[in-house]
Amino acid sequence: MIKEDSKKAFRSDCLKRLKKTSALGSYAKDKKILTILYTYIVQSNAQNVMLYLPLEIEVNLYPLIQRLRKEKRKLYVPFMEGASFRLVKYRLPLLQKKFGIKEPKDSKQYRKKQIDIAIVPIVGVDVTHRRVGFGKGMYDRFFEKNKKNIKQVVFVARELCYAKEIVTDDYDVRADMILTP
Repeated sequence: MIKEDSKKAFRSDCLKRLKKTSALGSYAKDKKILTILYTYIVQSNAQNVMLYLPLEIEVNLYPLIQRLRKEKRKLYVPFMEGASFRLVKYRLPLLQKKFGIKEPKDSKQYRKKQIDIAIVPIVGVDVTHRRVGFGKGMYDRFFEKNKKNIKQVVFVARELCYAKEIVTDDYDVRADMILTP
């Protein structure tokens, strides 16, 4: 129970910091991250990319999505189902759903393809490079079932909120790379 309490306190502190940093100069921060991310995707020759559709405190990936679509890369985004999600092909129009999250219309076009790079938003990380998210566990459940189909996981945030002790659990998603401005 102590670990869960410290994770909750850490998440709460990180969310406050993210809200504050998102109110100040988020455009410049996002642009830096997107430049690095785009270069990394090109250098990795990633064709199948998992992205997310951002909330206000998350790095705005829409400019990256537009650029990758023009290059005909296959983009997949979460489609919420119950306590988790599955991937669907990114396509317009987007509909606003639960928690203010946007999604494309339901699609069965994703068939457990190999994902070259998964870009995942974070609230914070700890010394194990495991993700602290919003506390719903959706990414954890998704990755538990699909990690064998995902080559690389890249965490992104406008500010790095880092715990010097372990606050995550073994099932929390671990990053291969963490990008912040």
